[in-house]
Parts: sequence; C-alpha cells; structure tokens
Amino acid sequence: MFKGSIVALITPFKENKLDEQNYEELVHYHLKNGTNGIVPAGTTGESPTLTHHEHKKVIEISVKECKGKIPVIAGTGSNSTTEAIDLSIHAERAGADGLLIVTPYYNKPTQEGLYAHYKKINDSVGIPIIIYNIPSRSVIDMNVETMAKLFELKNIKGVKDATGKLERVKQQRKAMGEEFIQLTGEDDNALEFNKLGGVGCISVTANIAAKLCAEFQEASLSKGNVNLENKAQKIFKRLSPLHKALFIESNPSPVKYAASLLKLSPDDVRLPLVKVKDKTKEAIKKALKDVELL
Repeated sequence: MFKGSIVALITPFKENKLDEQNYEELVHYHLKNGTNGIVPAGTTGESPTLTHHEHKKVIEISVKECKGKIPVIAGTGSNSTTEAIDLSIHAERAGADGLLIVTPYYNKPTQEGLYAHYKKINDSVGIPIIIYNIPSRSVIDMNVETMAKLFELKNIKGVKDATGKLERVKQQRKAMGEEFIQLTGEDDNALEFNKLGGVGCISVTANIAAKLCAEFQEASLSKGNVNLENKAQKIFKRLSPLHKALFIESNPSPVKYAASLLKLSPDDVRLPLVKVKDKTKEAIKKALKDVELL
C-alpha cells in the first residue's frame, strides 16, 4: 500500500505566504524523479505554523497534482483530537489516500489516552491511518502493546517510526505481523530498518535527492538479490553525509537551504524557526557536492 521513498514535503513560502505555484512544481519534481508517495503538511512541511486554510490547501494541491499516480498521505495530526478529526475528514474528502497522525505532543497522554485519541479518529474516517511515533518531538512514546491494540481497528495500517530504536521493527513485526506497514522516519537508519522488516522511509532527504532516495529504496526492498543489495549499500553510503548535514539545525531549515541551492524552493521558514547559520550552510554545500548534487 505505502512503501518506498515517501517524501515529507517542504512547504515553500513567498513573502511569508504559501507559494502555491512552487508547491505544485515540487510535487511534479517528485513525480518525475520516482518518489513513491507524498506527505503534505507534516513536520517538515511546517504544519505547526500553517494556518488551517494553508494546511488544507497543500493537501488539496498534492491530491490534484498527483492525480492518483502516487499516494498522498496527508499529515493531519494534532494534540487536539477534535482538530485532528477535522483535518482528517477534510483530507479524506479532498481525496487523500491515507493519513499520517502524530502522537499528541505537549499533552503527554497515557497509553490509554493514546488509544482513545486514535480510536476516535479511526471511527471518524474511512481511509488508512499511519501512526507517527516520534518521542523526541512529542515527548511520549507509544508502546508496542498499544500499537497492536490499535492495529485491530479498521483503519490503522502502520507506523512511521522515528524512535531511533531499530529493535522496535522486529518487536512490532512480531506483534502485528507482516501486514503492518513499517516506515522509518529517519533517513540515516533506512538501510537497517528495511533489512529488519521495514518497507520504506518518510524522508526529509528525498526533498532534494528524490531520484537517489527512490533508487535506494527500490534496491533495498529487493530481497535476495545480491547486486541490488550492494547497490542499496552504495547509495546509502553516498547519501549518509547529506542525511547528517540536514539535521545540524532544526528541520526543515537545513533542507530548505539545500533546496534553495538546487533552485527548487526558497529557504524561507516561519518563526520560531530561522534560516541556518553560515557554518551550517558550508556543511550543507559540502554534503551536496559530495553527493554530486551541486
């Protein structure tokens, strides 16, 4: 259903307003370069500072421009269950193929609260839901037991795992089986993640290295083919410095700067994020040159 290189798409701004034309161009860049899916309005898309109108608009643009060629997994999470339901219902009506819903941040719900939150959303829509488990940003960590319980519901189909704990892949596979979709949220562990049973990555790096990320995922998911396994390792090694450079400062400031160097999009971000420092710029330039993108 959802696998391979799925981009957590940046949101371009022009004079601090959503640049719809540039957004459309970014979607087509991914269609041309083999990206397997689009995530509009995720953290990398600066969802915390998008207005509700903008949030819904980028989902609508993604669906319109993708035209069913690749799936659109709309970021519709919130620490308000009511708000998450509103955004999710809109995404479904707009034609999104799935929903990416982050664990509620700041509120620090219990595991019981997490279950109730996702169940309420599940019961309000009719399209697949991917749980986004990212303790580094949301403070809480959904445990495997809670995830397994949620997987019994009709729409809960998988997880974007940004825990950084590779042992979770096996634990979740054992608890939920192979049908449970496991996507990493961290580019720098994508190779091992897929070896352990993952099926792809919701990627930051794919914003600027779409073709390489798609080729890496295709090769890494081709089990039992030694040549393709070697190809995956080579591409991963090549991309590794870039993965690291894009997280020297808070995402998505670094990847937006990289996108500006490649003439894909401006490096404007919204407060409280700021543009990257000169030292970081040099590190990003070097990484892009090492990968032969610049």
